[in-house]
Amino acid sequence: MASFSYLMSVLVLCVIIGSGHAQLQLNFYAKSCPKAEKIIEDFVQQQVPKAPNTAAQILRMHFHDCFVRGCDGSVLLNFTSSTGNQTEKQANPNLTLRGFSFIDAVKRLVEAECPGVVSCADIIALVARDAVVTTGGPFWNVPTGRRDGTISNASEANADIPAPTSNFTRLQQSFAKKGLDLNDLVLLSGAHTIGVSHCSSFTERLYNFTGVLGTQDPSLDSEYADNLQSRKCKSINDNTTIVEMDPGSFKTFDLSYFKLLLKRRGLFQSDAALTKRSTTKSFIEYLVDGSLKKFYAEFGKAMEKMGKVEVKTGSAGEIRKQCAFVNS
Repeated sequence: MASFSYLMSVLVLCVIIGSGHAQLQLNFYAKSCPKAEKIIEDFVQQQVPKAPNTAAQILRMHFHDCFVRGCDGSVLLNFTSSTGNQTEKQANPNLTLRGFSFIDAVKRLVEAECPGVVSCADIIALVARDAVVTTGGPFWNVPTGRRDGTISNASEANADIPAPTSNFTRLQQSFAKKGLDLNDLVLLSGAHTIGVSHCSSFTERLYNFTGVLGTQDPSLDSEYADNLQSRKCKSINDNTTIVEMDPGSFKTFDLSYFKLLLKRRGLFQSDAALTKRSTTKSFIEYLVDGSLKKFYAEFGKAMEKMGKVEVKTGSAGEIRKQCAFVNS
């Protein structure tokens, strides 16, 4: 009997540990808010063509959300004087995040249809997918049922979100911590095929790579580096100029980003790091040699996997009434 009880305890523990993933399901709101996903999709299709950068912005927000306390919408929470706590929004990696008002607008529409039913965490995940699709990019399944977290700390975001200056070891560790492998690392980095960055995310590569002013990252193509210095980021102190992450193709979700990596023209150190290990470099070559359809399918699987990281389901967390504030 003792051994049977032990076995049952182990089984119960396994169910609890795996419950976060298990309770996400496609069309989770089919009965509780059947129009929710259509409301979100329609709004995205109406608004994103007016501001195409929204796709890259919300995709980045989704990534940053999932890497801190899992995909629980904690990145959306505002600082409140009552707690005195600096939230993830105040963390260095999130100071350039955009798209919060877009998520708030979607939340208001969904709340009008079904008050207190659809989580902000699910809204981020659905908007990210729908926005990418609207700009001509890949579709992927978004199982829903995430609950919203009630804790948000800037210090955790600073520690857990991989920086654009990350080397390969740091990237591998950050992704492994979230249950993501090296293929996921490459594929999710492929989101850099759309969107822009501020110079401050990579100017050290151009002006101060070794800590000595005037030194340049030797792994960066010299012609590309010279172009960035002369035409874009003319000073190491430039914090305002924006640069395309996939020059000439930054509005198109394609394989151009990976082709540039193989030419040593990745914008960030974290981009360049992907070509410095045979495993990831060979996977990049595999993607480049394959079809766009194949990349879309692989990217979609990686996004679905990331969207399940450390999710809160069941009675964990809450369904926020406003995405920027925990319920009172």
